[in-house]
Amino acid sequence: MHMIAWRLSNTGMEEGSGTPVTHYASTYVNDHVGFWGCIKTFPSDFVVTEINMHGQLVNEIATDCLPKSGGTLSDQSRSCQRDSKRLRLSPSEPCIEEYFREQDGDVHCPSEVLHSVVEEGEEHSLKKVRECYHDKAETLDSLLDQTVREQLHQFAYSVKDMWNFKSEPEVFSTEFSLGPIPKKTVRASLHGAIRQEYPFLATITKSGEIVVRANQDYQELCKLVSEEEASGFLKFLDAKLENSKFAFRPDGNKEHRKKVHHFLNKKFGKLVETKSFPDSEHKVVIMVRFREKNGYRKKTNAGNREKEEIYTAFTLQKENLETLEAISYLSSELGVLPSDFSYTGIKDKKAVTYQAMVVKKVTPKRLKELGIIIGGKRLGLSNIHSVNQSLRLGQLQGNHFAIIVRDLKLHSNDCHGNLKERVYEAMEKVKKNGFINYYGPQRFGQGQNIHTDQIGLALLNEEMVKAVKLFFTPEDSDDPVNKAKKYFLETEDAKGTLAMLPDFKVRERMLLRALNRYGLNHEGCIQGWLSIPHSMRIFYVHAYCSKIWNEAVSYRIKTYGTSVVTGDLVFSIEDNESCSPSDKVHVITSEEEMANKYTINQVIIPMAGYSVQYPTNKVGEWYHERLARDGLQMGHFRLPALQLNVPGCYRHILKYPHDLSYSFLENNGKDLTPGGDCFQDSIFSLSVSFWLDPSCYATVCLGEIMKCDL
Repeated sequence: MHMIAWRLSNTGMEEGSGTPVTHYASTYVNDHVGFWGCIKTFPSDFVVTEINMHGQLVNEIATDCLPKSGGTLSDQSRSCQRDSKRLRLSPSEPCIEEYFREQDGDVHCPSEVLHSVVEEGEEHSLKKVRECYHDKAETLDSLLDQTVREQLHQFAYSVKDMWNFKSEPEVFSTEFSLGPIPKKTVRASLHGAIRQEYPFLATITKSGEIVVRANQDYQELCKLVSEEEASGFLKFLDAKLENSKFAFRPDGNKEHRKKVHHFLNKKFGKLVETKSFPDSEHKVVIMVRFREKNGYRKKTNAGNREKEEIYTAFTLQKENLETLEAISYLSSELGVLPSDFSYTGIKDKKAVTYQAMVVKKVTPKRLKELGIIIGGKRLGLSNIHSVNQSLRLGQLQGNHFAIIVRDLKLHSNDCHGNLKERVYEAMEKVKKNGFINYYGPQRFGQGQNIHTDQIGLALLNEEMVKAVKLFFTPEDSDDPVNKAKKYFLETEDAKGTLAMLPDFKVRERMLLRALNRYGLNHEGCIQGWLSIPHSMRIFYVHAYCSKIWNEAVSYRIKTYGTSVVTGDLVFSIEDNESCSPSDKVHVITSEEEMANKYTINQVIIPMAGYSVQYPTNKVGEWYHERLARDGLQMGHFRLPALQLNVPGCYRHILKYPHDLSYSFLENNGKDLTPGGDCFQDSIFSLSVSFWLDPSCYATVCLGEIMKCDL
């Protein structure tokens, strides 16, 4: 049972506004005492390193794993790990790409190309899929105990036996559960292993349990092709190997091929595309490949030839600099737009951070030249290489944190405690019980006079002029940027302000150019906001939604504690990308509450948006009232004028630090962990290391550990 501690992080009020400065009332789920210390005394005290989708720290990617040209970050990992098992045609067969254009109808290709296609498709494709996953049985044996493994095998072939006696597909009510499997990584391994060994089965996750069912798509496909082909195709589909293709056996019956094309496009058209290639014996091979992702290829104006966009990936190191500010500077130096940069998330300002980025229209050579020029200017560029697509927000496994907490002391009301014991107790409690998954203060512009969520609310209320003026509200310092902002608010002279602003303030300059052209009025401000890249515009709206989420989770814990109650939301189906987020949400029933079926770490709170489902208890009522206070309705998250849509999403109440470790240091860096109890003096510091899931904040985790504002 979690223990709850309450503390209001700030009760101050904005002058004249009546709005609390704080973005949430800090709630703790652990009952330890904690301790006091300083973080971010120096940027190097807070080192953040992104972990890519393959579990690699982005500043430690081996150079021999980087693709020489083309290829994505996922390509690089796979090429290092299983190049010999990749299911693909030889690179010496470009004709296949040339002929793979139209969505339906047959095409003709030279016999030498046809031979390659048929040979790869008929003789090797199924074999290579099996080879690539030949160890899945061993995986099942290692992940499941013998009894469950045998029961799964019996269930699988009972399904096949039922199908053998039926001529039409049926929806089977029969299911087999593997029981609770808490770790998502283990569940993911089991999903893949089961579907590779038994492609005629489908798997889903229900409340932490993997449930196995008959795969109706397999049975329907078996009415059109052989069982071996159906099995091979579904294994190919589940493997999702980039650049891979699958070929069915040659088929001389055009009407039959049409049925196969129609079935594949109807069932799997969002994932794959199909094409027919004739052979010399007047038979035709149906070839399947995964659809290209948006932005991968771009058609030129000359004919129908396709030209690949230039994408260059790199690791950005920055110190004491905002991510968007770094992008603005790089775009200015490279002569491209800020929107040409893509990244997986925003990183802390007062820190040393490493993150993956991709820039369009810039070659690796040019980026390397810039890296040499800017070296030592709080920016660094490394791991520069060509890729074939942009990054997406959230396309990472998490972030690793290496943090120094300086000047350790006991809390002022903890007169008789032992500092070493307080630290040990805090670490162990948070390892076990986790922390409330608040958005951290840096999400809202920590220490700024105007927070990003205030701009977001003005945009949502379509108060465009107000949003612009909030955007240009200066800080208390008297540097050139703040002087220019003060001048703009006093004079509304966009042209004069432009002359005062440094070149690297790209966002401000783009907005001012539009205001100079269209004027400081409602329509002019809309044009100003539209001049800023979409990712930057929506950043402000997301900040507002994050603030509301923080308040909602505080209200939820204050109202219900850590008990799971009727009307709470949990994810019902995981590891199924075909489901929309709302389809995965389950509302807790009174029977489930009585049975204690779910725990607090499974409960999710919605991020406000037009398509999310809200809790049906007091938390849902709170959302209605809270949004109404800001002049918003539940569905008021579409802004056509600004080309912004916020469907919303879901976020777990609790999160846990992974691989949490720590050691005591003298302020000169000497490790003191091995012995001694003399930790009361403030000369001691604490070195803490852990990693968090995406969109989790280390300052929030540390706040739970230390029980103090950070």
